[in-house]
Amino acid sequence: MADIKFEIKETIAVLSESPKGWKKELNLVSWNDKEPKYDIREWSPDHTKMGKGVTLTKEELGKLRDVLSELNL
Repeated sequence: MADIKFEIKETIAVLSESPKGWKKELNLVSWNDKEPKYDIREWSPDHTKMGKGVTLTKEELGKLRDVLSELNL
């Protein structure tokens, strides 16, 4: 598998933390030197390892916000 280059530009929120110290975070991440996107995934404590996640553009994040605001949580 090819190496994936990433840079966390901004940590926006920690959504949860596992007993092993991995944190599910919402971050602004640049993947392979491209324009940063919003990203939700689990990260190891030192941010060298990551779990599967989802990457969203600003427009997609806005639509997700709108959908979540309509849910009766």
